[in-house]
Amino acid sequence: MGAWAGALPFLLLGLLLTSTPRAHSANPGLVARITDKGLEYAAKEGLLGLQSALHKITLPDFTGDFKIKHFGSVRYEFHSLNIHSCELLDCALRPLPGQGLSFSISNSFIRVQGNWKVRKLFLRLQGSFDVNVKGITISVNLLLGSDPSGRPTVTASSCNSHIADVDLEVSGDLKEVLNLFRNQIESKFRRVLESRICEMIQKSVISDLQPYLQTLPVTTEIDSFFGIDYSLMEAPQATAQMLDIMLKGEIFNLNQRSPVAFLAPVLSLPEEHSRMVYFAISDYVFNTASLVYHEAGYLNFSITDDMIPPDFNIRLTTKSFRPFIPRIARLYPNMNLELQGVVISAPFLIFSPGNLSLTPQMEVEAFVHLPNSDKESVFRLSVATNVSAILSFNTSKITGFLRPGKVQLELKESKLGVFSVELLEALINYYLLNNLYPKVNEELVKGLPLPMLKRTQLYDLFLQIHKDFLFLGANVQYMRD
Repeated sequence: MGAWAGALPFLLLGLLLTSTPRAHSANPGLVARITDKGLEYAAKEGLLGLQSALHKITLPDFTGDFKIKHFGSVRYEFHSLNIHSCELLDCALRPLPGQGLSFSISNSFIRVQGNWKVRKLFLRLQGSFDVNVKGITISVNLLLGSDPSGRPTVTASSCNSHIADVDLEVSGDLKEVLNLFRNQIESKFRRVLESRICEMIQKSVISDLQPYLQTLPVTTEIDSFFGIDYSLMEAPQATAQMLDIMLKGEIFNLNQRSPVAFLAPVLSLPEEHSRMVYFAISDYVFNTASLVYHEAGYLNFSITDDMIPPDFNIRLTTKSFRPFIPRIARLYPNMNLELQGVVISAPFLIFSPGNLSLTPQMEVEAFVHLPNSDKESVFRLSVATNVSAILSFNTSKITGFLRPGKVQLELKESKLGVFSVELLEALINYYLLNNLYPKVNEELVKGLPLPMLKRTQLYDLFLQIHKDFLFLGANVQYMRD
């Protein structure tokens, strides 16, 4: 019926999830928080979805008997029942510590229309009826869990519905007789509707809400080589005002996943409630990305003479290097050079209030291309630089941009004696600024996808940088079909 797919968009970012507790000692890489404002919005959306679904349900026919003096037992049947109008007025959605969520509806009414008929031997009478069902209250507890893959699951652990008043109006040949048994018929009508409401909710949780939860991308591909793991780590931490969800938030190589040798930090989230949902994304997420990109050799580089602009004052040839490394032209006359750069270790992103930075440590080794196509190492440099990072947040992902600082070189080893590295600084700095960093920024602009369920959209965004984590806030809109 689509009732709960629309009824609980508070599951919007894969956040109204939980898992049965597992043996995890690690901290989450990503914490998602739904505030009381988010739960309030979800309850209202849920009310709209449920109200729409109630118009579509089929109520069962029901029959009964009543006795008329001097006439005996008469069989009646109410059939072709349909909900003509429905208004669900008040609702609430609250965390249910240790289980999941409690969803309640009150102060609501339904109007049901249909036909009746009475049989007694060969007597057949019929007519129509209206039933005004008032003071409806519904209470549903949703038990949230996870399957072995870390995907969310949901079941309705309990459902109660109560109808305060049923007002039956009948028309037709025997309406005065039926009115004599109004209380009996209204009582049975109440029981049928109460049972049918909870039956409908139980089925809809299985057929609509559970498949909707399965749209949460537990593993999302960033590109053809790397993905991010958003599997659930532990049960939610529910308080009176919010629900915190712990997600792994680990980036990994799709072809060969290796254990991460470091842990995510403990996060202390600000007490913010102005938005419906918040993300705290720890440096662990970004640093696992740096780790897998480093292990894949993505950050290594090679510079050859054909990569240098024609008007650049330094060429990667032994002849060009002769003024500041005299021995190179004598030992290797008229030969080409190649600079191979290696990032020594994965450069970790450092979060401090309002600032993001990293200090990649690189080594550059120079090789001479010999006439026999072999290469011979002639010197080795260490490269130090400070890089600032800028992150931005849109409706579905986080994107980044690196702004490099000045490069500083130091001669670590040389087969050509000591020489000044100043001119090489200009060459390497040019390459990094015009080749390596643009290449990395092209990847960063593709973004880190957030765990989003279908038909959800973020707006009214803000981003803050705290020690060890990025703090994102947003309101949510559920996009109906």
